[in-house]
Amino acid sequence: MHKSIFTLATLAVAASASAQSSVTLFGVVDVAVSRYNVKSEWYNNTANPFLLPPPGQPTSVKRSQTALSQGNLATSRLGFRGGEDLGGGLAASFWLEGQINPDDGSRGPQNFNRRSTVSLSSSSLGELRLGRDYTPTFWNDTVFDPLGGVGAGISLINTVFTNLATVRGAATAANPGVISMGGSDSYVRTSNTIGYFLPPNLGGVYGQVQYALHENVDQSNVAGTPSKKGRYFGGRLGYESGPLNVAVAYGESTAGDFTAVTPAGLPTGAGFENKIKSANLGASYDFGVVKLFGEVSVARDELKSSVPFAGQPLTMTEKDKYTGGLIGATVPVGPGLIRFAYQRVKFKNDPGLALPTPFASNRDASANKLAISYVHNLSKRTALYATAARIRVKNGENNPAIMGATALGSAQYLSTGNGTAGYRPRSATGFDFGIRHAF
Repeated sequence: MHKSIFTLATLAVAASASAQSSVTLFGVVDVAVSRYNVKSEWYNNTANPFLLPPPGQPTSVKRSQTALSQGNLATSRLGFRGGEDLGGGLAASFWLEGQINPDDGSRGPQNFNRRSTVSLSSSSLGELRLGRDYTPTFWNDTVFDPLGGVGAGISLINTVFTNLATVRGAATAANPGVISMGGSDSYVRTSNTIGYFLPPNLGGVYGQVQYALHENVDQSNVAGTPSKKGRYFGGRLGYESGPLNVAVAYGESTAGDFTAVTPAGLPTGAGFENKIKSANLGASYDFGVVKLFGEVSVARDELKSSVPFAGQPLTMTEKDKYTGGLIGATVPVGPGLIRFAYQRVKFKNDPGLALPTPFASNRDASANKLAISYVHNLSKRTALYATAARIRVKNGENNPAIMGATALGSAQYLSTGNGTAGYRPRSATGFDFGIRHAF
């Protein structure tokens, strides 16, 4: 009798708990056969117009790859999310989501690397969110990209700005273990964040602010001002009503900062600071028969270095600029959807103290991309798709690591000559043929 009463009490408590909270398992499995090609070409910015590739070397180099890839319509993932009603309009929730690679059965670079957050939210006050999350500027690149920010047709703005963040944000000996906007972090996501989201009942207005702690140890009593490498802050504000959606976003990352420890190769007392500031404005309008998309974006790569000179710090600054634009559309066709976009990114080089030469006066670079895709929905959860994209790079020798955008894959450009004479990125193509299933 006592056991029966205890069992009933336990079931009542469990039923009460389940009524107040819930946990959902969700995910995506997306696999495709993809083909990637890149082409590098010989260039000559010297005074010798007859300088040719070394004997036996071609004027252009092509590299290609055929791969079974993942995540070209939606990134393959596995996640858990849930929430609890705390009463009085207050709720707690969590979200744990990690990448999986169904092409080889492995998981992503770390557990729950896509998102790992815990939140407190109120319908009237908004949401406070802590953990690893997407950056505000990422959302415009994805929401206003007709091809969804993944696959061979991914926005060129997204690709170039991610390259910039990765190149500038790699971990250094001066900041071991701190990877800001590179490695585990990127232009898309950042860790150690404190975020706030506006409540959903503001007449179509939505927005967020986000701050990421750099978490470096303060050694000011030993080595001077501590590094701020890893710090990020940004925000997004938008309006959505009926067919219209428009939003503006800004983000700033201290991608590199060596003020705590003198970088290798620089004299004692030298310092180096690198900030990436990005902003974008995106919009879409759904006419029913066609949905139009547009985005303009800009990023500033600001570098400031100082070295001791005659007992005083000598400061030098350099501010490179990246300007991007996208126009595109989606067109429903029966159970399917046609998606296409044209994108362009221009790099404007700030030479600093360097002066242009008669044979290398142009220090800028640009890239264009055209992408088209068709998605055929077999059901609400399952779809077949095909995507094709082509990229053209101009003056790629001036910034091959960042402006040398590819259509994904492992095939990389051949970049040599340091802007004088050698091989430079010229063009790339990508093709995806796949299936996506969501659950």
